[in-house]
Amino acid sequence: MPGRVLLVEDDAALAELVSWHLEREGFDVERTPDGEEALLLATENTPDLVLLDWMVEGLSGIEVCRRLRRRAETANLPIIMLTARGEEEDRVRGLETGADDYITKPFSPRELLARVSAVLRRVRPALAGERLEYGGIEMDLVGHKVRRDGSHIALGPTEFRLLRHFLEHPGRVFSRERLLDSVWGREADIEPRTVDVHIRRLRKAINNDGVMPDIIRTVRSAGYALDADGRA
Repeated sequence: MPGRVLLVEDDAALAELVSWHLEREGFDVERTPDGEEALLLATENTPDLVLLDWMVEGLSGIEVCRRLRRRAETANLPIIMLTARGEEEDRVRGLETGADDYITKPFSPRELLARVSAVLRRVRPALAGERLEYGGIEMDLVGHKVRRDGSHIALGPTEFRLLRHFLEHPGRVFSRERLLDSVWGREADIEPRTVDVHIRRLRKAINNDGVMPDIIRTVRSAGYALDADGRA
């Protein structure tokens, strides 16, 4: 499970403590107290996960998170926010900006390690580069094949990339703009409504023209999610 962690924290004592516990578990840790430098480090040598304090030098943690999510190369980078802000509104804001999880200070090293491991477990299938599974859907990344409940599903290249993105982040809602950045790339000259067309094609394929339950959930004014427990 251990991998590379970028720790963005301007409290030197806390940064030292967190680094020590992570390194003891086998993680390689790179540290910076500065938001601008964090963006450079995350882009130049992308880590497996970012631990990001809300209030850091230079850019705020929330802005660092927002910019990482806008960049194609870091759009799917797991981010856990560390902050003294414990109000529900602040937690929601952090998650809506794109954070995968949220830890309120003070926290125990045991809780931190558990949260880090949980987030990495969710993305590790994608990092392994072989197979993704969720809700009866199986994607063979090497063989470029997709099955649902054992039945083969034929997908075009764009629908395959779109489904892969959803499988890498099950249950998470993505706006059209975020999907464009992550699936097509920031430089793609494509209208956001194009996403709707490909979502319809993907739905038709994986739902077998309505025979199977719809696993893609539409969230009004927010976007789409792959959600086996929700209803489109």
